[in-house]
Amino acid sequence: MTSVSLATRVGDVALSSMVMTAAGTAGHGDELAGYGDLSQLGAVVTKSLASFAWEGNPAPRVAAWGADMINAVGLAGPGVAAWRDQYLPALRARGASVVGSIWGRSVDEFTEAARAMRGADIVALEVNASCPNLEGRAGIFAHSPDLTARIVTGARDAQVPLWVKLSPNTPDLVDVARAAVDAGADALVLVNTVLGMVIDLERRRPALGNGGGGVSGAGIHPVALRAVFECHAALPTTPIVGVGGIMDGEDAIAMIMAGASAVEVGTATFADPRAPWLVARGASDWMRRHGVTGVEEIRGAAHG
Repeated sequence: MTSVSLATRVGDVALSSMVMTAAGTAGHGDELAGYGDLSQLGAVVTKSLASFAWEGNPAPRVAAWGADMINAVGLAGPGVAAWRDQYLPALRARGASVVGSIWGRSVDEFTEAARAMRGADIVALEVNASCPNLEGRAGIFAHSPDLTARIVTGARDAQVPLWVKLSPNTPDLVDVARAAVDAGADALVLVNTVLGMVIDLERRRPALGNGGGGVSGAGIHPVALRAVFECHAALPTTPIVGVGGIMDGEDAIAMIMAGASAVEVGTATFADPRAPWLVARGASDWMRRHGVTGVEEIRGAAHG
């Protein structure tokens, strides 16, 4: 029987498995520990944190749309300092590798959050660039190459490898990705949710308290795959983490073939908290059936 390893590297960061959790879908700490061994995952990616506590958007924050979901949670969280004190120790006690995730409403707030993460026991920092820019009232940071470069520059204060999470909701994704890399990003995380809305027909109002939100689930997998494929083609030496609609092992394999070095499992976890481990098992089974022994053998294979 073929011996299979899911171990991979995202730049300088060595991961024991190519499968991680996605920010915002596994809580702030070891909430998933009752469903699987956190040390068997490549990393636990925390819910995005600001340098300050934040209550998030008004309820309702989540709605179903068929098999998918839409959310406008609004990045609620305790802030970096409280997270380091109250949540990070439990993750490390479980043997988990941890990727911290940060957000901000301005370039300065990203810098402050990164600085607050300095010295934390994390393997990398995921910079959630898909946040509203309140300084210039110009929409999402990740829709602008210049603004993305500025928050990446500020986030370097964390002094750990930087992974920059980008939005699929722009035709300029490759340009934004290139700007992030030029500013010092060590890897790209592709992608965040797709903008959308659900209407509550009985109330004749948007289903979410904030109006619109981000769509996630299997329905956005082709969007995420294309983003990974195009960015890998344009930036072939830049490590990519693929995220978006990964529901099983074959979805994860498709991301690797598109050019990703690792994947994150998100919305599937709400349906089954065991999803990250099930995806890893499914990917291993596919590799074993096809005589593939390691991730690097098939990374970017779809590019011919």
